[in-house]
Amino acid sequence: MAPSKPFEICFVCLGNICRSPLAEGVFQSLVIDKGLENQIIIHSAGTGHWHVGAPPDARMQATARKKGIQLTSRAQQIQAGDIRRFDLVLAMDQSNLQAMEYLVSPEMAGKKLRLFRSFDPEADGDLDVPDPYYGGDAGFEHVFQIVHRTCPPILDFVKSQME
Repeated sequence: MAPSKPFEICFVCLGNICRSPLAEGVFQSLVIDKGLENQIIIHSAGTGHWHVGAPPDARMQATARKKGIQLTSRAQQIQAGDIRRFDLVLAMDQSNLQAMEYLVSPEMAGKKLRLFRSFDPEADGDLDVPDPYYGGDAGFEHVFQIVHRTCPPILDFVKSQME
């Protein structure tokens, strides 16, 4: 039996320098810990183009590094072809979800696009991951806590989709 195609997931925020690269790094660490790195391919992207090619925000890198997570991605902008190719695309907030919904058919959007915090066990109706870019260190720590607790349920979902 031939091995199946790896599952591809992408985390998307506005500029791809804070929230989505953090989610990519945390999720990558979790996937490696579970020995699934050959079965799950992880990406991140932004709906905007301003930071294409840039590393993650230094404040987000510092927050992640304190928790043992290295952020090594470079910012890129999500394209319609990416959404078609990926198995699951998770938007960090409603505005990014809406921006991606304009890129693909409603059917494709319904199959592939979801809000990241729809998996957060503590979301309590608030499905947006706040953008820490214009705030202080506490905002970056808050985003880390959201991402850290939400990635395990996302991995459980991905594994269920791979079965």
